[in-house]
Amino acid sequence: MRHARRRIVRRVARLAAVGGLLAGSAMVAQAVASEPPDSSAAPRTLARTASGTGAGLVSRLGTDRTAGHWVDSDGRPVVAVTDERTAEAVRRAGATAKRVRHSMSELRSATATLRAAPRVSGTAWALDYRSNEVVVRGDRTVSGSDWSRLTGVAEDIGGFVRMERTEGAFTTRLNGAEPILSTAGRCSAGFNVTDGTSDFILTAGHCGPTGSVWFGDGRGDRQVGRTVAGSFPGDDFSLVEYANGKAGDGADLVAVGDGKGVRITGTGEPAVGQRVFRSGSTSGLRDGRVTALDATVNYPEGTVTGLIETDVCAEPGDSGGPMFSEGIALGVTSGGSGDCDKGGTTFFQPLPEAMKSLGVRLVGSGQQDDAAGTSATAPPGAATPGASAPVTGVEGSTLLARLTDRRNVGPGLLIVAGSLVALVATRWIRAEQDRKAYQRHYSATWG
Repeated sequence: MRHARRRIVRRVARLAAVGGLLAGSAMVAQAVASEPPDSSAAPRTLARTASGTGAGLVSRLGTDRTAGHWVDSDGRPVVAVTDERTAEAVRRAGATAKRVRHSMSELRSATATLRAAPRVSGTAWALDYRSNEVVVRGDRTVSGSDWSRLTGVAEDIGGFVRMERTEGAFTTRLNGAEPILSTAGRCSAGFNVTDGTSDFILTAGHCGPTGSVWFGDGRGDRQVGRTVAGSFPGDDFSLVEYANGKAGDGADLVAVGDGKGVRITGTGEPAVGQRVFRSGSTSGLRDGRVTALDATVNYPEGTVTGLIETDVCAEPGDSGGPMFSEGIALGVTSGGSGDCDKGGTTFFQPLPEAMKSLGVRLVGSGQQDDAAGTSATAPPGAATPGASAPVTGVEGSTLLARLTDRRNVGPGLLIVAGSLVALVATRWIRAEQDRKAYQRHYSATWG
């Protein structure tokens, strides 16, 4: 009877170990399948989840008690608050609270005063949530008298307006990730969108006025489409309708260089501190951080408001290019200063605002809501307007990197390892018991 119970226990243990192996292997396979094939093109972060937490708290607590939110270096949400009671509410929600002097209402009031002042080309300002200041920048084209006059306006507002001079000049930047050409110059195909009937390219508004005809293939010998709507200045977006009405296969990919593309599955709004990526034909794929939101830039052509400010570098030839993070479309390149040798500041037109105004959604998505992003590897030219872009497989070196990444497949690997240990242990116990039983039998026979 005792031997029968032992056999049952061993059998159950072996079945549990085999079940653990199968479950762990399934978890590993699922994690591998769901991770981006090209980690260099779209590394995963925790910023999107943290951004949602911070945005929800700011919306619930109000602009009189908060002053923005951002993502810290560890990917955790931080919310600026004006009193201890609000700080306690933020901490209870699992975020970090930072006490500041000025609320969002005060910061926005300051920017409204700056907008009401006489316009000075070559200046820009944005809300710096982390320092709880409005930062005003003037490029090298701003004269001393204009800068002095704007400084006087800032001093009248209060000590939370910081004045800075910057190198270079704030300019719109033509060209982009996959070039489209017109008589106005060369620009970028940002993202493919649709109104449900026809497909379009959403790009920067300063690229060309309504009626501009665009050509592709880098030689200007294939008509891509015509600009049918847009807004610049004020905003910086436009809509190019495809000549044949359709974007073609692979329209949900954007090129990132070396024949690779990132699959775009949704739109979203970035958080200050979030890591983002931008692609352009001049400087290729570049990454950086969101440094401020709701920025205003006084270009020589006019003033654009509500922009995303970043420290991602850009150069002439990168305008209209897509900005994204973890497969989520965030904006299109508007302009900036500096270059990719010395660094600089680049501004982006937020995508959700542009899509809502134009009445379009991303090609391949059923709605405009945020969606979890994934990326994909595609053949050369995958993100060219109207090009075919079948997704290829995963490279072995990338697969190995994923298998060693604890964030992706760690739980599955732990289950596999534990099941293997349990299986080996049951086999060893059975062998040891058989050996002892044989030894007892042999000793009794010999005796």
